[in-house]
Amino acid sequence: MQIIAFFNLKGGVGKTTSAVNIAWQAANEGIPTLLWDLDPQGAASWLLQRKSKSKAEAKKLLSGKTPIGELVKNTDYPLLDIIPADFSFRQMDLDLAKAGDNKNQLAKLLAPFGESYSLIVLDCPPSFSELTEQMFTAADVIYVPIIPSHLSMRTFEQTRDFFKENNLKPKRLHAFFTMADRRRSLHRVMLAHPPKVLKHGLQTAIPYAAVVEKMGEVRAPLAAFAANSTVNKAYQALWQEIKLTLDSSS
Repeated sequence: MQIIAFFNLKGGVGKTTSAVNIAWQAANEGIPTLLWDLDPQGAASWLLQRKSKSKAEAKKLLSGKTPIGELVKNTDYPLLDIIPADFSFRQMDLDLAKAGDNKNQLAKLLAPFGESYSLIVLDCPPSFSELTEQMFTAADVIYVPIIPSHLSMRTFEQTRDFFKENNLKPKRLHAFFTMADRRRSLHRVMLAHPPKVLKHGLQTAIPYAAVVEKMGEVRAPLAAFAANSTVNKAYQALWQEIKLTLDSSS
């Protein structure tokens, strides 16, 4: 089992859209995939039309009183399951912090899924916290979607600096451009000449497209209603790149 995460300090950069579409791409290739929606906003859960089964408290989950397997729901897509977001988990940071020096609680929760899934996809909240720090430890690779802009680049640099300051491995961070609009001169420049800080970045850029917004109307991955769209084909290419980074990290 391999664990990947989609993370960005900045909202509105295509993090959840990427997590949902890449999870679908993996499952479509026959890879048993579990998407865990860790963002309290629950956008991934909403897009896949799944709600949490119950108000399971995070502390009960962490203590083992609530088996994590009970939170899993299937989706309308073969081999793709989800742990929907639960607003009660907004306090998970506090409960993880109470574990003291145990920085592997999240990894321990995920470990049993190795019997059922080959890939875990984490859709993470946009913040530095105990939860995200444990996610950084548990994930084999972290993918950071960024818009080709200076402000978005700054959030990636902050994430990279956080890794360095906390003895994590920055090489596990792989940025990729999203919402790339070639009508904008800055976007064209960054796409043609990526900043040096993105030396471990992925080559595939996800283009800006109105069809992505339709995901919220249809509430489905792009492949379910716009399989021939340019942006869905970009996600297909991105998934192929992601597989290569996973092979090199194993």
